[in-house]
Amino acid sequence: MRYANVYFVIGTAYAGKSTLVKNLAKVHDGIALEENYHDRRLPELDSKEFPNITYTRDLQDWHEFIRRTPDEYCTWIDNVKKECEIVELQIIDEILEDPENRTKKIFVDTNISLETLHKISDNRHVLVMLSDPDISVSRFFDRPDPEKQFLYQLMLEEPDPKEALDNYREILTRINSKESYNTLKTSGFEVILRDENRSQKETVRLAEEVFGI
Repeated sequence: MRYANVYFVIGTAYAGKSTLVKNLAKVHDGIALEENYHDRRLPELDSKEFPNITYTRDLQDWHEFIRRTPDEYCTWIDNVKKECEIVELQIIDEILEDPENRTKKIFVDTNISLETLHKISDNRHVLVMLSDPDISVSRFFDRPDPEKQFLYQLMLEEPDPKEALDNYREILTRINSKESYNTLKTSGFEVILRDENRSQKETVRLAEEVFGI
């Protein structure tokens, strides 16, 4: 299998994917490809080939970003994931081309689809991490990272901030739907559910059991 030393982590927001990837790489002296690692390629991507990934790169007025309807936003997200998959696999392939990396374990917080993961990997190399879908909606603006706070401030600048916030919450509700959650849960890959009482070390051990490492 080409990706014999690559371990993919997929799932919902707030499930701890990037934290796990980082911790696994540290414990196993491996390589961590954390959330949105494809962004390193963003400056060089052709907008004709990757119109959805480059949408935010080339955006002139960010208010347009938050004014999109839930339908428009969800369609964009779906297309972003398809384009991300192409870029992510290119990055992984380039890492594997370096002889020094071929024996290293690579841990990936990924956007790669379940369908593709079933084709290129197996149950010993893919882990699904899930959190309650409601958490992704209710806690979205609680996170301190600059991107989310930037979006929040944009909404407060709108003529009707409440309407803007309600619209974005509807977007988040659709993206983090129960249907999407169930699709991941029944994917055939091993699942780890978010548990506030479980330590990071314990989560690492659970993942190691899944991966057989």
